[in-house]
Formats: sequence, structure tokens, C-alpha cells
Amino acid sequence: MATPSSTDTATEAPGQQAGVLRPVDAPVVIEARGIDKTFRIPSHRIDSFKERMVHPFARVEYRELRALRDVSFEIRQGEFFGIVGRNGSGKSTLLKILASIYRADAGTIRMAGQPAPFIELGVGFNPDVSARENIVLNGVMMGLSQREARRRVDAVLDFAELEEFADLKLKNYSSGMMVRLAFSVMLQSDAEILLIDEVLAVGDAAFQQKCRDVFHEMRNAGRTIVLVTHDMTAVENFCHRALLLHDGELVHIGEPEHVQRQYLRLNFAGADGDSGAAKRVAVPDIHVRLVDSWLENGAGERVTNIEIGEPIRFGAAFEALRDLEQPSFGFHCYSADGLEVFAFNRRLRLEEGQPDRLVEGQRVRIGGTIQNPLMPGRYFLKSWVARLRNPGDLALHGIDVLDFVVFGTDPRRGLVSVDADVDVAPDAT
Repeated sequence: MATPSSTDTATEAPGQQAGVLRPVDAPVVIEARGIDKTFRIPSHRIDSFKERMVHPFARVEYRELRALRDVSFEIRQGEFFGIVGRNGSGKSTLLKILASIYRADAGTIRMAGQPAPFIELGVGFNPDVSARENIVLNGVMMGLSQREARRRVDAVLDFAELEEFADLKLKNYSSGMMVRLAFSVMLQSDAEILLIDEVLAVGDAAFQQKCRDVFHEMRNAGRTIVLVTHDMTAVENFCHRALLLHDGELVHIGEPEHVQRQYLRLNFAGADGDSGAAKRVAVPDIHVRLVDSWLENGAGERVTNIEIGEPIRFGAAFEALRDLEQPSFGFHCYSADGLEVFAFNRRLRLEEGQPDRLVEGQRVRIGGTIQNPLMPGRYFLKSWVARLRNPGDLALHGIDVLDFVVFGTDPRRGLVSVDADVDVAPDAT
């Protein structure tokens, strides 16, 4: 097992907004030392009265599952802190110990401030009353006065886009409506520390973008947030630091890009556990950072959205975090529903005799014009940056480059418009 490491430099992590640095000088608000947690799991459960009568003296045998082993870390005020790991690594158990839902078998937790745990969206909702009443009820449970909870009802419904269903009982809500409401209620918490487990994948793509915008606002406002997630893009975009758990042990703690790289190596190791197995595979890696990205209009001015039919003029700048052999840049455009609309790849434009490589710290600028066949709606542009790591090994890094709206009106339907040279004529009689 790797020795846990950390760093206290106030550097900006790749993908994070410029000018927002980790609060290294802020006071520590969460301190965990030597946390251990073991669960006893029965090998054979006796659930019925009949089983107990037939086997009155049967002994129940247990096996031990050691969920956490000597986990220590600290979180500073205003820090957005990620906890990541594979399924069963112990990350949700750790969050529940921080929230006082579980008691640690050993170790200590010190917390300066009132935490608000959001372990599962929708816990505490009453399906037999309306959304409006549930908002008030949950607001009071979060520590708001009844008057203040009622005052925030409209804001919750507006963010969740559920104004028309405010008086509908929750048992008639779809699962998507339920999670939108639950996430919107969560945002009303005034607690100093938020403990959040797996909430970014709620709703459709458009609502997920709203959630990301809110997390950026909370991060920039200096809220202390502990986030358990599998979403490495969220870790890269939001977290000042992150912690990686594997089989209950702390593997690494530090800058998001380093934790992300370790996490992906764990996930994409060979079936025998040896990441250096003989077979050659495409392995995710972290080797560039997005410096800047933008859209332009015909006058060269930066814009955020594009009118229907106007060309997509875009630019992006990447910086190599290590030497990249034979780098290539793939761009994929997705609809708000996650459907891939188009894609293309580009390699470095090289002069004769130039090596096909980027050196650490070197920047590359990508830009041009794309014919715009897109119908009105929200779209996302993602780049997959590939490099040749070893002969036969291809390492990938996915980066969210842009999200934008194509606006305008068009009577046609679908994701793209096409030119159709099609005639309709009656048969000659």
C-alpha cells in the first residue's frame, strides 16, 4: 500500500478557476486521527421464529469487515474536500462517522462548527404530503425557523423547476422530480460544514449543469464542503484537495490531479492487480491542464452562446504537465441528454524535422471554425487528450472544455439540421 502523502502549497489545481486558491492558512475545522471501523456480518442469519425454534441453540457465526483502518486527515475552513475510492473502499462509512451516524471503533474526530449531513437525497421526505410541506419540514429539520423555511419555499421550487407541482404529493413525483427537489432543499442549509455523498449525478444534463454552477458559487464563497463522489471531473473542477481510500486505507491525500491519477490507476489496473500487465490497454491518466477556452463571434469577440446557423468559432489552450509523446486531441460534442452529436481529432502541426511531442510546461493552442448544424439547445464540448505512454500503451485524459447554448428558432426537429436535395413528385399517369 502506498504511503499517504499530502501537500500544503497554495497552488491552483488544474481545472479550477483562476484566482481561487486553497485556504492553507485558515483554521482546521475537521480533524480525524486514527479512525478505525469494523462491521460484524453474520454468515447465516436466523430471521424467522420457526428457524429459532428448530435450531434453539444454534450459534450465529460472524465474519469481520474492516471498513476503515487508521485513517487520519484534517480539513481547513473554506476548503472543498473530496473523498474518492472504488466501491467498498470505505468512503461512505467515513462520511457517516463524520456525521455522527456511525461511531468509530477507534480514533478521534474533532469538528469546529455545525455539520449538515446529506448522505442520501430525499431522506426525511414524507411521500403522503405535498412538495411545499416537505420543503418546510426539511427546512425545520436543517435548523431553520418555520417562518424562514416557508420563506424559502419559492426559491427551492424555482431552482428545482417544480413550481407547477408544488401542491402535488410526493408519492406522485417521478424519480427525476424527487432528486431535483431533494438537491434544491439541500442548498438551503445554513450549516458551516456540508457533508455530501454522491449528489452530482441528479436530473438531466441541463439540471446537472445548474448543480455544478451552484457548487462553484459555494466553493468561491468559502463554504466548507466534504464531498464523496466517483466523478473525477467534479473532483478536478471543485476540490482544493482530495483523499483516496482503498480497502479502508488512506492511499493518498493531496492535490486533485494527483489523487485522480491514483484513483484511475486503481480502477484500470490489470485483472491480476498488476497495472504493468503484459496486455496493452488505453489507461486514463492526468497529463495536461486546460488553461483557457472560449467561443468567438465573427468580430473576434468572446461570447458564451451561438445563434443558430452561425459557425462555431472556438479556441482552447492546454499546458503539458509532463512530456507527451505523440499527443492527439479529440473533440466530442454532446447534447444536453448526453448524446454524441459529432466528433473530430487533431494532431500537432509539425514543421519538417520537429519531434512529435510536447515537453513539460509547454502550451499548445487549438482553435478554428466548425460548421454549425446544431438545432437550438444546450451542448457540451469535451476533449480527450491522448499520449503514447509506452509502446502499445495509450493514456487518455478527458477534459470538459465548453458548454454553450445554440439559440434561435427553427421549425425543424432533431439535434442537427441537414441540407436535403429531395423531391416529391407524383407518378406520371
